[in-house]
Amino acid sequence: MNDSSTPPKDAAGSTSTSTSATRHAALFTGMVLQQANLALMCLGRAPRPDTKETAVDLEAATLFIDTLEMLEAKTRGNLGAEEAGMLRETLTSLRIAFVEAADREAARRTVPPGQPATTSPAPPPSNPAPAASPDAATDAEGRKKFVKHY
Repeated sequence: MNDSSTPPKDAAGSTSTSTSATRHAALFTGMVLQQANLALMCLGRAPRPDTKETAVDLEAATLFIDTLEMLEAKTRGNLGAEEAGMLRETLTSLRIAFVEAADREAARRTVPPGQPATTSPAPPPSNPAPAASPDAATDAEGRKKFVKHY
């Protein structure tokens, strides 16, 4: 008699290949999701289960993302289309979340205490004027104007 909790056996008495492949696919998905959830927790996107608070730890998040990148590299060509797509989409989402968290942390560090942090990124710094070159001329307002000679 075959219990419903045990996988079916073939004529040789071994576990069927399709059941093993299904189990491996489920374990793979679970592992990717586990690493992704830990990375999201480190990016402040999910609360810590012990304290119910969010905190940002970019170094730890990098470790989890790097682990998934390693898994993607080491399993390249050995995953089914669904598994490869899920891993690729997970990594893309985590990379975007990492950049957003890093930007928030950088903005938080540059805001003086007591002032609210803005969510819009700071304007890019203006580039200093380049040093004069033989092809440089000065316009009417005293600014350097570069002229290309052919």
